[in-house]
Amino acid sequence: MNAKSSVVSTEKLDEIIQSFDSKKSNLIAILQKVQETYRYLPEEAMIYIGSKVEGLSPATVLGVATFYAQFSLEPKGKFEIKVCDGTACHVRGSMPVLNAIRAKLNLQEGQLTCDNGLFSLETVSCLGACGLAPVVVINDKVYPQMTSDAITIVLDTLMKEAE
Repeated sequence: MNAKSSVVSTEKLDEIIQSFDSKKSNLIAILQKVQETYRYLPEEAMIYIGSKVEGLSPATVLGVATFYAQFSLEPKGKFEIKVCDGTACHVRGSMPVLNAIRAKLNLQEGQLTCDNGLFSLETVSCLGACGLAPVVVINDKVYPQMTSDAITIVLDTLMKEAE
């Protein structure tokens, strides 16, 4: 079954919308909570939010979701990997680390999430930890001074943990 075909619960969406007082001014917070719940923003959820929150339309919800980089319209993995490719990280070897991750997870260029849905990978311009370069963040945990060998060990550990 494709991760995108997940069933969206209108009850869960109603709960999220109500927790933010059903106010259109809370749209970003609502979308953040929906993404936290489903690991992305399902189209059905955005349409539902647009039809349930007064003053919004599905088009407005989609516009907000596509404007902000924090939102994903594609399912993300259980483990979200961010590889910094800012200047300090790049100079200190972030690209070999990124390539090692792609090889280990069998991700093709442009593919963001593994076929099994366990890992998502993205490069970011800066993680604000230049003194620890190259840096990788996995689900908000910072891995400093990464090397190709070290990231392979981290990924092996996470794979075992997920079994």
